[in-house]
Amino acid sequence: MRILMVGDVCGRPGRQMLREQVPQLKRAHKIDLTIVNGENAAAGFGVTRPIYEEILAAGADVVTLGNHTFDKREAVSLLDEEPRLLRPLNYPPGTPGQGYCIVQAGGQRVLVANAMGRVFLPMDLDCPFRGVDALLEEQSGRYDLFFLDFHAEATSEKEAMGWYLDGRAAGVVGTHTHIQTADDRVLPGGTAYLTDVGMTGPSESVLGMDRKAVIGRFLSQMPARFEVAEGKRQISAVVVATDPESGLATEVQRILIRE
Repeated sequence: MRILMVGDVCGRPGRQMLREQVPQLKRAHKIDLTIVNGENAAAGFGVTRPIYEEILAAGADVVTLGNHTFDKREAVSLLDEEPRLLRPLNYPPGTPGQGYCIVQAGGQRVLVANAMGRVFLPMDLDCPFRGVDALLEEQSGRYDLFFLDFHAEATSEKEAMGWYLDGRAAGVVGTHTHIQTADDRVLPGGTAYLTDVGMTGPSESVLGMDRKAVIGRFLSQMPARFEVAEGKRQISAVVVATDPESGLATEVQRILIRE
């Protein structure tokens, strides 16, 4: 079983890179399941139905989100209608959509979930650790392996989640910071871990945004309109290989392709 996770797709450049590279990556790595974080896919902020469908057409099986989940108003209905579009599971009860799905891939039942950290993020969410615990207990016996997109700012919170789920998850992969980290490894209990998979989008930017506007805001401390940058692009991803018997990881490999 081989899983491809693609990091935060940012705007049109990210979607273009997704269309161009994902089919090749799936062939080269013999991928069974593709997960894409799409929370920045609509001009950097949220997702729309046409863009969600575009990500699926590019080869995604599941699309995860994060702190920009509800930036577009149509996300409310879209999340309720599309079971493969996941918002963080630790939003309060009654929030539209759900934070997990179970998909068939490689002859196995894969539980894919999205959770969001609470450190340095201006949102009052439920505990992601206890939320994942509740999910695994609720879905016990209904899945063969578990994969988590943990959308969080603090590296400490991400590492803590990796260790917390070691031996229970095939993979814990971080998203949100848009900078790929170099700490990919299989933890002792068999969980593939990466603090942040990185961004798919404009490479000559500041986290995908036009760098002049971002630098100007730092210099002036005045509000600025951020727009997705143009120019050269990149795709950031990770491949996790798992053992069909244990449902745990045997290998993890970072991927970063720049034009």
